[in-house]
Amino acid sequence: MGYRNLQECVADLERSKQLIRIDAEVDPHLEIAEIQRRVYQAGGPALLFTRPKDCRFPLLANLFGTIERTRFLFRDTLDAVRRLVELKIDPMCLTRNPWRYRSAPFTALHMLPKFVSRGPVLANETTIDQLPQIVNWPKDGGAFITLPQVYTEDADRPGWQHSNLGMYRVQISGGRYQPNQEIGLHYQIHRSIGVHHATAIRRGEPFRVNIFVGGPPAMTLSAVMPLPEGMSELTFAGAIGGRRVRMIRGTALGAGLLTPPLDATVGLPIQEHGREHGDLRSRITAGAGDPRRAPLSIAAEADFCIVGTVDPSGLKPEGPFGDHLGYYSLAHDFPVLRVEKVFHRDGAIWPFTVVGRPPQEDTSFGAIIHEITGPIIPTVIGGVKAVHAIDAAGVHPLLLAIGSERYVPYASPRKPQELLTCANAILGQGQLSLAKYLFIVAGEDNPQLDIHDIPEFFRHVLERVDWRTDLHFQTQTTIDTLDYSGQGFNAGSKLVIAAAGSSRRELPNIVPSDLSLPNGFRDPFVAMPGVLVIAAPPFDTRFGASDGEQERSIGQFLRHFAANSPINAFPLITLVDDSEFAARTINNWLWTTFTRSNPAADITGLGAFVQQKHWGCRGSLIIDARSKPHHAPPLTEEPETTRRVDALFANNAPLHGLW
Repeated sequence: MGYRNLQECVADLERSKQLIRIDAEVDPHLEIAEIQRRVYQAGGPALLFTRPKDCRFPLLANLFGTIERTRFLFRDTLDAVRRLVELKIDPMCLTRNPWRYRSAPFTALHMLPKFVSRGPVLANETTIDQLPQIVNWPKDGGAFITLPQVYTEDADRPGWQHSNLGMYRVQISGGRYQPNQEIGLHYQIHRSIGVHHATAIRRGEPFRVNIFVGGPPAMTLSAVMPLPEGMSELTFAGAIGGRRVRMIRGTALGAGLLTPPLDATVGLPIQEHGREHGDLRSRITAGAGDPRRAPLSIAAEADFCIVGTVDPSGLKPEGPFGDHLGYYSLAHDFPVLRVEKVFHRDGAIWPFTVVGRPPQEDTSFGAIIHEITGPIIPTVIGGVKAVHAIDAAGVHPLLLAIGSERYVPYASPRKPQELLTCANAILGQGQLSLAKYLFIVAGEDNPQLDIHDIPEFFRHVLERVDWRTDLHFQTQTTIDTLDYSGQGFNAGSKLVIAAAGSSRRELPNIVPSDLSLPNGFRDPFVAMPGVLVIAAPPFDTRFGASDGEQERSIGQFLRHFAANSPINAFPLITLVDDSEFAARTINNWLWTTFTRSNPAADITGLGAFVQQKHWGCRGSLIIDARSKPHHAPPLTEEPETTRRVDALFANNAPLHGLW
C-alpha cells in the first residue's frame, strides 16, 4: 500500500537512507534553494530542513530528486497502474491473460475518493505570513509555493468527478498583494483551471479555489499528470497512491467554518459586523447547501490547505519568478485569490522544489509520466508511435516525434504526407499544443530509432530533411506563457520539420579548415554531426527593433556565402552569443537554440525563397539563437549566497559530507 500522508513517506525514506535531516539553521531566502540545486545535480538524497530560519515548519526538498527515488515512492503501485494503461490500450488483454490483470479491480476501487467529515489538515489554523517564505532566485518577486496542488471544480457540473487538481504557481508575498489577505494565482494557457474559471465567470458565481501543500506524494504527482480534460486527478492519485484519497466534503465543513469574504458579483468586501452587507452574507451562507455555492472539498491528509475565492474585481502583477526554461518569467497580471482560511495538520511538513534551467527536480515528473502514459499515445493520436518533450530545451519549446508514412507506400522518392497529419494531431493535443518546434520522422525509415537518443534522432532528421519542402510554419499563434522568445505574451510561432525517405546527405563532423566567416562572426564549432554553431555579433539595439537588427547582421552573414559555399555541407547552422558554451554539450545546444528563438522571426537560410506562400531554402537552414532585447534574463545565482553555501559545505561545516 502507498503512503497515507507525507509523514509516513519521510519516515520510509529515512529508514532506507534516502533522506537526510539538516539540523543546522539555514535561510529560506536563497540559501536553501542553492543547497537543493547542488544536491540535485549530485544525485543526492531528499533533504529535511528541521530548523529553517524564521520558520516553524520543517521543509522537505529533493523528494523527487532522482527517477529511482520517484519509482521507489510508488513501487507498490506502478505495475498496477501500467496494467490499467495496457487494458485501456487493448481491453482484450484481460481475456487473454486474466491472471496478469487480477489486481485491476482493486486498483479501480482505489480511484474512487472517500469522503469524510473531518481530517488531520483541519487541526490548526494559521496565516499566510507564517507559512515558509522560500525565495529561490535573486530577482524573484517574493516567496512562492512551488509544489502546490490547486483544486477547483466545474460550476456547470459541480463535484469531484469534474474537478481539476493542477500545479499552478502561487505567490504568497511581495508584489501588490495585501498581506495575509491576497495571494497570486498564476496559471498558464491551456490549463483546465482556466476552463473552470471561465465557467464561474459566465455563471456569475464565486470561483472557489483550495490549495493543498504536502500530503501523500501521489497527490503531488497527480497535480502534474496530463489527464484528459474532465477527468479528475483524484482518480489517478488513488490508483498511484494505492489507497482511496480521503476528502473532507465541503458541505461537512459548515457555514461558520468557511464564509466567503467577497461577493463574486459586485466585488465588495463583506463587513464582519454591521448592517451594510449583512443580508449579502446571509445569501451566500445560505447557499452553502447548494453544491454550486458550497465550499470545496479539502484533502484530509494534506499538510496545509489555503481556502479562498478568486477576486472578481481585477488582476494584479504576479512575478518575477525564476522558471523552468532557465529564465525569469516577468511580472504580468494574473488572478488574485482572496484568502479565507489557512489550515495545517499537527507536525506539518512543507515540501518544495526549485525550478530553473533543466534538468532540475521536475525532470523526474516528466520521466515518470512518460513511463506511465507513453504506451497509450498511439491509441490517442492515429499514426503517431512516440512523442518526446525535450526537458533540456525547457519541455514545450521542442518536441520530437515518430510517426507513420503510409499514405502512398509505393511512392518513390517518399516525402512527408501522413507525417503532416500526425503533426497537426500532436499540436491539437492538450499541452502538446504549446510546442514551438516539432521534429517528426517516419518510423518506417528506421524501426529501431530511439526517440530518447537525441543525437541519433537529429542525425536521422538532418540526413533526410529537404529544406525546400519540409518546413511548415504556423505564425501568429500561441506558445508557452513562460517563453519570451515570441513577439508578445503567449504569442509566437511554431515550426514543424517533417522528414521521410532515404538519406540524402552525409553529415560533416569537423569545421572546414578553409571556412571564411564575415566580420564579427567567429569561433565555429560542431555541436553534433551536421550542426555548426557560430558566435555572432551581439544584438545592437541602435538599429531599433529586432527585425531591423536581424536584417542588418544576418543579412551580412547571408551575403557573405555563395550558393556553392562549403558551409552548405552543414544542413543546420545556429548563431549564438557564445559558441563554445553552446557546443560544449548537447544540452547546452538544445537549451540555447530552442529557448532563444522564435521560428517565424529567427529562422532564415542560404538560398531562401518563397513559392506559393511556402518558405524554404536551398542551402543551410540558419537559426538565430542570440539573446535579444525582448528576452527575459537568464537565471544566475547571487555571489554572496554562493559564498555562504560554499562555507556550509566546507570541511567541519554543518553540511560537509552531506551524503
